[in-house]
Amino acid sequence: MFHTTRIDSTHAAVPEAYRGHSQGYRQQVLIDQAAGSPHMTLSMVFLDAGGSVDPVLHSHEISLYVYSGTLAVTTLGKTTHLAAHHCIVLPLGEPYAMRAVNGPVQFLQMAAPGHLTDGRRVDTFFTGQDLVETSPVVPDMRDPRNRNAVRFDSDAMDLKRLAGGSDVNAPTVSPSMATALLAYSGIGVKMLIDQQVGAYLHTMFMVDYQPTAIAHPHDHPFEEAYVFVAGETHALVEGHEMVMHPGDVLWAGVGADHGFENRGDELVRWIEVQAPQPPQRHSYRFSREWEHLADKIHHHD
Repeated sequence: MFHTTRIDSTHAAVPEAYRGHSQGYRQQVLIDQAAGSPHMTLSMVFLDAGGSVDPVLHSHEISLYVYSGTLAVTTLGKTTHLAAHHCIVLPLGEPYAMRAVNGPVQFLQMAAPGHLTDGRRVDTFFTGQDLVETSPVVPDMRDPRNRNAVRFDSDAMDLKRLAGGSDVNAPTVSPSMATALLAYSGIGVKMLIDQQVGAYLHTMFMVDYQPTAIAHPHDHPFEEAYVFVAGETHALVEGHEMVMHPGDVLWAGVGADHGFENRGDELVRWIEVQAPQPPQRHSYRFSREWEHLADKIHHHD
């Protein structure tokens, strides 16, 4: 099972639960139970200048990736200012509040598991408590006290730059296996949200495809969604060929065969989310390996 859609602010609306508890908040749901997903609700949120959300908590885990503007998030005893390409994880059951700083904000919001839409119980609670803003903190990726915020730096996807040593005073995340770029077959993967920053129910990461890069058809025992941000991506999903452009969104359910290719001369990039988090083994099942086994067995017969 798969689903495609596109980011469009004209389809954004105030969720019923947020009426009377927010100012200038609109949400476009991209992927949820209606699209076939029980494990995630992926949305694009538009927060007007001066907009805000009252203190709230959820029975699901949340992460936010800021597209534009600056978002103030108050949670875990501090206020964090998130500019474009910053993201944060908000733990399940942890109250938080947010507001737009000096203009409108647009951000991607991921919830895992997905919002409950059948009415059997409430999953979003406006607490009525007062979360007092502290002096704002801008995420410092080298500060060991930072526990839940991340900044995406496009230089972190530059293999040529990463091939050399780094200055000890370089203002980037301290390099380690936990923060390394995974690169293979012209594909680069940079983790943003995972257990390193306190997420246990989902992941979020940036993916680059260099020209000629290809991932052959495969599937997973978890769900994935892709928010395309640069270039032209050729996708093959359950036998359907499609071309994805910036602003397009694709969801692939458990067991849905999918593969991608960059046939152009420019970089392809997307933000990817997974829910639940992948298992330690057997997170990929490539069609061609199992077809190879079938051929071997058939040949011996």
